[in-house]
Amino acid sequence: QVQLAESGGGLVQPGDSLRLACTVSGVAFGGVSIAWYRQVSGKEREFLAYITASGRSTRYGDSVKGRTTISRDNAKNTLYLQMNSLTFEDTAMSHCGTQYAGATIPGPGTQVTVSS
Repeated sequence: QVQLAESGGGLVQPGDSLRLACTVSGVAFGGVSIAWYRQVSGKEREFLAYITASGRSTRYGDSVKGRTTISRDNAKNTLYLQMNSLTFEDTAMSHCGTQYAGATIPGPGTQVTVSS
């Protein structure tokens, strides 16, 4: 059974940084591409970033481009999302997710709250 688990969220102030982490089990980590999304209650899910299985290719959503870096450590089965210059608009539940056997499998999420 493929499972994802996020960590690293928290309460921060505007301008701060956070590094989110995502671990994956039940599948060969180095063989899957993974994406980060976020969800705010009442709004559509927003794409943040994507990284291929090898880590050689990445893609970012417009709202985080230039201040966010996605990376992975295949030896640790862990994906990272470094988010800098956080604003109130970054407050959301952030999820990592992967495609497996024709289905999108998300983790339960980690809450990011930006407040002064």
